[in-house]
Amino acid sequence: MQWAIIAIIIVVVVVFVALTVKIVPQQRVGVVERLGKFNRLLTPGLNILIPVIDQVRTYHDLRIQQANVPPQTVITKDNVQVQIDTIIFYQVVGPEEATYGISDYVYGVRNISTATMRQIIGKLELDETLSGREKISTDIRLALDEATEKWGVRIERVEVIDIKPPLDIQEAMDKQMKAERSKRAIVLEAEAAKQDMILRAEGDKQSKILKAEGDKEARIRQAEGSRQAQELEAHGEAKAIQAVAEAEKSRIELIRSAGLDEHVLAYRSFEALAEIAKGPANKVFLPTSAVETLGSLGAIAEVFKASKDSK
Repeated sequence: MQWAIIAIIIVVVVVFVALTVKIVPQQRVGVVERLGKFNRLLTPGLNILIPVIDQVRTYHDLRIQQANVPPQTVITKDNVQVQIDTIIFYQVVGPEEATYGISDYVYGVRNISTATMRQIIGKLELDETLSGREKISTDIRLALDEATEKWGVRIERVEVIDIKPPLDIQEAMDKQMKAERSKRAIVLEAEAAKQDMILRAEGDKQSKILKAEGDKEARIRQAEGSRQAQELEAHGEAKAIQAVAEAEKSRIELIRSAGLDEHVLAYRSFEALAEIAKGPANKVFLPTSAVETLGSLGAIAEVFKASKDSK
């Protein structure tokens, strides 16, 4: 009997401690009600409650949470049904509002996300929907922020995971994509051929220009060589004529320095002619115009002999 009383006392103490002492982990808070009315929040760490009077209504996780929205079938502006999968990241910033502002804020976030998505997609065509994921995510997040502000919930991010058009539309898009790729390949090939022809023509043009420049340079150099050769030849001839003239000048000066004038030279020539005529087989023909010259030569000879005799 005594052991039973001790056991009951121990149970009562344990229950009392359990109802009085509450340990809250980090990043969690508890909503405390006193006699059914909100009293305070339990912060992380050790908290003391009044048994029976104070009760913990619920606990909230303050970390960023995620909620997967079930795939939704929506209709675009051009009457095409598409299936969209989204995921929402949210955080409880007001535990009291999240407890008393709405019965289930996760369910409310999903419903608002679905309704907002239908409104947004209904204003977009299929191509805009497929290429506008960022815009859709931003619009949904803004709509959710406005609605969940009273719930103590902040929407961190909304991600559109996948957008699936109908199978026939997807097949048509695949065919269009293949046709577009084929077209792009043909255009690129044609552009490459065009560039190749342009480069070849440019190369041929440059080759002809360089060849013409080379021929022009060769002709210029050849003409320059001919001109220099002619100048050198003319210079050589001028030097030769000058040398002959100098030699003739020297000869004349030597003759003058020896005292031989033109009469003496004429007489010497006459003597040489006489010596030539002495040969039996030699015949000398003189023109009639030379007779007067010979007469004068005779007179010159007499003068020359007289001058020799006087010496």
